[in-house]
Amino acid sequence: MNSIHDMGGMHGFGKIPYEENEPVFHAAWEGRVYAMAMYTPVGVPGGFRYMIEKMDPADYLSASYYEKWMHARTQGLLEKGIFTQQELEAKIKYFAEHQDEQPPVVQDAEKLERALQSLVKQQPPDPAQPNPPKFKAGDMIRAKNMHPVGHTRLPRYCRGKLGVVDHYYDYWRVDDTPPAGEEHAIEPLYRIKFEARELWGDEAEPNQVLYIDMFESYLETSV
Repeated sequence: MNSIHDMGGMHGFGKIPYEENEPVFHAAWEGRVYAMAMYTPVGVPGGFRYMIEKMDPADYLSASYYEKWMHARTQGLLEKGIFTQQELEAKIKYFAEHQDEQPPVVQDAEKLERALQSLVKQQPPDPAQPNPPKFKAGDMIRAKNMHPVGHTRLPRYCRGKLGVVDHYYDYWRVDDTPPAGEEHAIEPLYRIKFEARELWGDEAEPNQVLYIDMFESYLETSV
């Protein structure tokens, strides 16, 4: 998606601030939003990141990290018909007028344990292997100069750039938004090494490289 939502590698935003001893969550509501996003058993139409990328650009730039997550989960539930816009607005109004009121909390030790276990569970590769991988470690490749309408994991700043296959993982589900009526594709996944100078030219820091995990459909031979 070619929009402000793909900010990776863009100039003009200054250095990324690092907070010493940064907590996992800066406020209790962020933890609740994380839990809602991870464990609500209702999918987000088009995918979680795609829903975030539908935000108004001004709202996207002004929203905090977990505000974007809350937007995606809320809009997904609205589109699924779990609740209506009127019901949502009524609930927001209620808590705005009763700021000392706390939302209900469900205590379920079994669900909590399953959630904690899922945080550390390693996801296996997809057993489906439609086609043999086209590339191997050491191959020179070029990231395709593609411009999908929906969400893609292909960073805009590396499109058309040369890189080297550093590692082949296995087959994984492509996270891009699939065409209407189609399932997510299963493809080989690679770790690609890019020289910083290749990505950002003479202004790049010396002796720097960037490793990016990329699906096979993002790549083409370099000749």
